[in-house]
Amino acid sequence: TPTPVIDADHNVLLLLGGFPPNEAAWEPDVTNKAAEAMEEAAKEIYTGPKWRRKAGLDDPVPCRGSHHAKHVGVAMGGGQRYPQNLAHAARNVVIFAGLFGLKSLERIAGWTNMLFMAFAPDLHEYYRAMYAALCDWDQLQQRAKHIRRNFSERHSVFTTATFNFGPVTVTLPHIDFGNLAWGWCAVTALGNFNPDRGGHLVLWDLKLAIRFPPGSTILLPSAILRHSNLQVGPNEQRFSFTQFTPAGIFRWVYNDFRTDKDINAAKSTTPAEREQRKQDRASRWQEGIRMYRKWDGPYGGFNTHAPVLTTLYLHTTLYLH
Repeated sequence: TPTPVIDADHNVLLLLGGFPPNEAAWEPDVTNKAAEAMEEAAKEIYTGPKWRRKAGLDDPVPCRGSHHAKHVGVAMGGGQRYPQNLAHAARNVVIFAGLFGLKSLERIAGWTNMLFMAFAPDLHEYYRAMYAALCDWDQLQQRAKHIRRNFSERHSVFTTATFNFGPVTVTLPHIDFGNLAWGWCAVTALGNFNPDRGGHLVLWDLKLAIRFPPGSTILLPSAILRHSNLQVGPNEQRFSFTQFTPAGIFRWVYNDFRTDKDINAAKSTTPAEREQRKQDRASRWQEGIRMYRKWDGPYGGFNTHAPVLTTLYLHTTLYLH
């Protein structure tokens, strides 16, 4: 059962989405097949002559862990003039296309999208509208390459995904500074491991370790909560699939498809417009928080069958001392 975690103001801060209830085929048809596909993809990407790897793009992400990881989708930052799909070696592009074409991964994305829409509808709409506006702008540009979605709009509103190929994915404590401050990212655990003994999601600021079984999904504000995950046992495997949208893309769309640098340098920008932008920046956090949905009452406002928060503490999490 999806279980929200609320803050002191009764905002749904993060969501323990789990997997669809009464879905007996979820493990064999979704969890196992997605994990098997990621394992095979990792063998194709990370074995063979070094010339098959494009320098820099195939390196692990040091600040998050020593496991293999790949970011796929739209990015903005690092001096880019406009959002565009991340570059990969042609061989890897084919591999990623195969992964995103899998029914199992599409079902994970669809389940995640439904959770996002149900428990944070205003925030979900903010993501959806931004991505739609970006794609509309992109189609008007006179360029050979256009933005490519990882999934259809019906299945996901996130622009970017990360395949944590493992084979033992253990992330170090970190904050995703590049993500939208109040936004959510979605993490789906995959692999073959005992979730009672390892693989827990650790939220250091909240002093929580959350049981995180294979095939389940958690949505959280990864830009403000320091998080990591625990080691799994010997001879066990853990992969994960993460979906998110970089904050730079939101900023680009907010700027009428321009960078901050372009706006500040533009002679057409009036003092009144500069002052308005300054005020917008000052109020942006509060406006973002208002996109969270309130949780009404201890037994749930969205779903009267949702478990109370004390049940979450007793059965799903352990306090860290």
